[in-house]
Amino acid sequence: MTSPAKTEGSGSAVALDPELDATSQVAEGAKKLEGRSPGQLMWQRFKRDRTGMICAAVVIFYFVVALCAPLLTMISGSDPYTLYGQDPTYADQPVLDEFGLPLGWFGGVSGSHWFGVEPQYGRDLFAMLLYGMRTSLLMALGVTVLVMLTGVIIGLVGGYFGGRTDYWLGRITDFFLSFPSQLFFIAFMPVVTAFFVDPREETPTYFRAVAILIVLWVLGWMGMARLVRSTVLSLREREFVEAAKVAGASPVRIVRKEILPNIVSPILVQFTYQLPSTILTIAFLSFAGVGFVEPTPDWGRLFAAGARYAEQDPAFMFFPGVALVIFILCFNLLGDSVRDAFDPKSGR
Repeated sequence: MTSPAKTEGSGSAVALDPELDATSQVAEGAKKLEGRSPGQLMWQRFKRDRTGMICAAVVIFYFVVALCAPLLTMISGSDPYTLYGQDPTYADQPVLDEFGLPLGWFGGVSGSHWFGVEPQYGRDLFAMLLYGMRTSLLMALGVTVLVMLTGVIIGLVGGYFGGRTDYWLGRITDFFLSFPSQLFFIAFMPVVTAFFVDPREETPTYFRAVAILIVLWVLGWMGMARLVRSTVLSLREREFVEAAKVAGASPVRIVRKEILPNIVSPILVQFTYQLPSTILTIAFLSFAGVGFVEPTPDWGRLFAAGARYAEQDPAFMFFPGVALVIFILCFNLLGDSVRDAFDPKSGR
């Protein structure tokens, strides 16, 4: 006599299929009863957030476009360095009038120049924007990663060990917080340039990139360090940490296995807020003339040029401005979605 697939009134939570053998039945039941990790729960909550998914797709699109800038400009048939309005090679394809303003509508938009051209010089705005995004995003990503790593390490060490270690790391943090980073960089860049580069020579682009990276890194890790320290101070007194100490685990293992997994959430959330802030800082430095300069394409330098051409060609500011606003907005919304996904009390 064949037993039924499910017995009425029984307390079994798993229905048994008579066509499956005993091994398959056990495996299926274990799969249904298997728990979900915090990462899986976070991903499920995040997938339900339509705004977060759209913003994540937009952010990924920006990074793909920035990495593929040489390929995209090759398809468009332009580059960010050629002076199409002054190069005799392109004399048969004029892009500027006798006053140096773009020919055509909306800043010279055409089949050859998709976003128009720069007044006075005739450089292709589409190529300048792509390479400017590439410069800004890669620089901001490098700075943010260094800031996060430094802040996490110092915050972990100070928060876990406490005592004199925490005291001196706290004083070092306060010391660096006393520096106004942007104003300090504006005053610091000419001094470094004069010290390492001959005044008769032009400052290399790589030197400016390294200087921006180092200064923003050295003066940017303190907020992350304080956030991690405060979180670790509350975690080190928890029962699972005390149990690991009693079991004889080393401090390195306790930090790596017990504490670090519990601070992933604030680290990721802070990362999503730090990166757009760093992009705006780098853009401000270039706008102020102490970051990247001619002819290196950069988002801030595009805004500086747009400010000069605002009266004659206001369309020059349109595409860089819209691109920056969309990216910053989407990254900030992505940060909110990541925070809500990590929060188990969130209803999203």
